[in-house]
Amino acid sequence: MTKKKSIILFLNSSPYNYENTYTTLKIAEAALDNGFETRLVASTDGVYGFLKGQVGKGLPNAAEGFESLIKKGLKVSL
Repeated sequence: MTKKKSIILFLNSSPYNYENTYTTLKIAEAALDNGFETRLVASTDGVYGFLKGQVGKGLPNAAEGFESLIKKGLKVSL
């Protein structure tokens, strides 16, 4: 039996101050697209990326991005 590969990401920075949230979205998306079991732990300011209605200047909407990835199988712990 082949064990499925997995990755756990940790996000603790606010969604629109740095590109950390965007980078986390892209890594999670690539992992899911390549068949990895993908988990994300959001802590401290990282949880704000899941609030609907926030829009950052020049960066994709974090809440919409995470919602899309959750539909693809991303598991999230806040």
